[in-house]
Amino acid sequence: MNTRVGRVSRETKETRLEVVVDLDGSGTTDVATGVPFFDHMLDQLGRHGRLDLTVKAQGDTEIDAHHTVEDAGIALGQALAEAWGDRTGVERFGDATVPIDESLTRVAIDLSGRPYLVWDCDVPIKLIGTNFETSLVRHFFEAVVANARITLHVQNLAGDNTHHIFESVFKSVAVALRRAVAVTGTGTPSTKGVLQ
Repeated sequence: MNTRVGRVSRETKETRLEVVVDLDGSGTTDVATGVPFFDHMLDQLGRHGRLDLTVKAQGDTEIDAHHTVEDAGIALGQALAEAWGDRTGVERFGDATVPIDESLTRVAIDLSGRPYLVWDCDVPIKLIGTNFETSLVRHFFEAVVANARITLHVQNLAGDNTHHIFESVFKSVAVALRRAVAVTGTGTPSTKGVLQ
C-alpha cells in the first residue's frame, strides 16, 4: 500500500503551523497549539481516528484563539486531502454515534470532493478554559471541510456539559473518518469514476 501521509506548513502574519497526518497510523498524537482545550480535542481526533497526528502551532493567542484554530483547520484539511490523494480504494462513507456520559453525537462523512457542512450542535457561546470560545468548534470544522473537500454532518443528540458535547463531536468525527478512509477496494468509489 502506498504511504498515506499529508504534510502541510502554513505561515501567516498571525500563525505558524506544521501539520502531519498519517491515515494508517495507530493514534499517536503530538499536539501543541497554545490552546489547551483545542489540544485536548485534536488529541481525541487522532487517537480515536487511529491517525498519527502532529499539530504544532504558534499563533497570536494573546489576542484570542481564533486565528490558531482556524488556520489549524485549514492546514489539517489540506493535509487530509494530500494523504488520501485520489481516494482510490477508500470506503468513502463513514458514520459514527459516540456517547460521552450524558452527551451523544452522530456524525456522517462523505469523501465526496464536495465541501459541505451541516452543523446541528446548538451550544451557547462561552469560554472553555482561558481562551477557547465554543463557536470556534464549528469554525474549525468549516475550515477542515472546505480544505479537505468533504461533506460532514454533525448532529448533537443530547448533552448538558459543553466539554462532553464537544468531546463527543470530535470522537464521532474521528471514528467516522477512520471508517471513511479505510481501504476496502481498488477502484474509485463513485459512479462518476472520480471524486473531485
